[in-house]
Amino acid sequence: MRLTGVHLLLTYQCNMECEHCFVWGSPWQSGTMALSQLRDLLDQAKSLGTVKWFYFEGGEPFLYYPIMRLGVQEAAAMGFKVGIVSNGYWAIEVEDAIEWLMPFSGLVEDLSISSDFFHWGEEVSIRAQNMRAAAQEVGIPVGFIGIAQPDAANVETAMGQLLLGESGVMFRGRAAQTLISKTSLHPWEGFKECPHEDLREPGRVHVDPFGHVHVCQGISLGNVFRTSLAEICEGYDPDTHPITGPLLRGGPATLVRDYGLPHDETYADACHLCDYARRQLRGRYPEILTPDQMYGVR
Repeated sequence: MRLTGVHLLLTYQCNMECEHCFVWGSPWQSGTMALSQLRDLLDQAKSLGTVKWFYFEGGEPFLYYPIMRLGVQEAAAMGFKVGIVSNGYWAIEVEDAIEWLMPFSGLVEDLSISSDFFHWGEEVSIRAQNMRAAAQEVGIPVGFIGIAQPDAANVETAMGQLLLGESGVMFRGRAAQTLISKTSLHPWEGFKECPHEDLREPGRVHVDPFGHVHVCQGISLGNVFRTSLAEICEGYDPDTHPITGPLLRGGPATLVRDYGLPHDETYADACHLCDYARRQLRGRYPEILTPDQMYGVR
């Protein structure tokens, strides 16, 4: 596995609790990476020699602003291209947002604003707009990440029909429990591939506050605090892995068949069926289908 990107989930905590969140971000979530651990991860990523991008995400990474700021500075000094994903809760006015973003000027090459109806109601948030204006003022490239509403029309026409910058809901994480009633369901046998993740050559992984290396949220390939990132990458065999193997052979439907899992007849999408199957397998593979935070377990 050759990584070009590491996406750090600095914290599972978030000031919001969006229905579509992959990682169950919430004020009640626990788990934040310490500065010493962050520095260790940066060193491991650098030692690979292939990682170009290092992202700071969450949860909401600005909740731990001093740690993120130092992490960004050190990542940039090590030669990484640096990105941040934030909902912009802190951008009360443009002047305020400039003060928050000024330390990142010249260091951050991608500031992604997570802003959609799940975050801010019927209009794009004023704070998100303030965040964009401030980023432009201090010279930080900025863009929006949006998730379309999960009504049947959006689901059926998601490919190429959504607004610029929007993606369709993936029914995993919290969405697999909160948004199913708002969309149409389809026969489980039809979900024969993973449509969103390259499980064979992922290119990028998410590393959470506990050190778990996620090839997809909730599927851990190992822990960087126990095994080096280099060893995890070298040792990853997607075809023999107990979760990615079945997914590569025939998607979530094969995962269900291979393990003889009980199931419903219909699901919202491949992520929904995969989420359902993995929950049933957590007791069998506790070191892979982890941590509890990724499954909404308090």
